[in-house]
Amino acid sequence: MSVTWWSLVRFVHVLSAMVWVGGQLVLSGLVLPVLRANLEPNVRAVVVPKAARRFGVVANVALLPLLLVTGISLAWHRGVTFGTFDDPGYGRLLAIKLVLVVAAVGFAAAHGIVASRRPGSGRGLAMIGLVASVGIVVFATALVP
Repeated sequence: MSVTWWSLVRFVHVLSAMVWVGGQLVLSGLVLPVLRANLEPNVRAVVVPKAARRFGVVANVALLPLLLVTGISLAWHRGVTFGTFDDPGYGRLLAIKLVLVVAAVGFAAAHGIVASRRPGSGRGLAMIGLVASVGIVVFATALVP
């Protein structure tokens, strides 16, 4: 067994997914609750949006493009076509994963828009997006042979 070019592409894909989903989990489950509980409202109103924007920039500039390029490359390498999505097993699992990707990105974008206009009002969208992101990981693990 050796490390191939495709092993490296898969590594970048998995690492990017780890940072994207892991970042969402760490921010929403650990960092933000601590900030909300321990910072004065006027400080929290500055710090929380800055932390969220920083993560959003990393996600939008680095993680999502890397996931898109490596995901398409891996699918191409595996011979995936649009017809594949109807195949039992791998094709359907991949199709579900991709639907969840679109949902997670859509909810993240909606959360960013809503939260930037009315801070604190996008929590529900963020949680739905996080659930979709965790679902992506569930289906991704099922795709590994």
